[in-house]
Amino acid sequence: MKGANAKAKANAAQGIPELIEIATEKRHTENSKKKHEKDAKYGWYRYESRFALPVYSERREVIRYNVYHVAMIIRHSEDGKKYLYDIMNIKKETGSLFQSDDITQ
Repeated sequence: MKGANAKAKANAAQGIPELIEIATEKRHTENSKKKHEKDAKYGWYRYESRFALPVYSERREVIRYNVYHVAMIIRHSEDGKKYLYDIMNIKKETGSLFQSDDITQ
């Protein structure tokens, strides 16, 4: 992973609790790979979520926020707990650029 998506994924990792808290569209799938028999014994969950990163001007003022959509893969392990496995399909939402004026008012 390179460029803007790598930066977005690194920043998304800073807010994992918030990403999980606002996640939607929960879907479950059974485990189908032998290599995951223990670590995903009860299957996989996929959640959709969003986060925003500020874009700064040359004067270090926030001029807008770039909003990203992500899919989070959660494995449901043999111990009954759920663990974040990956954050993937990071896509910038082109129609949802928040201007800083909208946020401060």
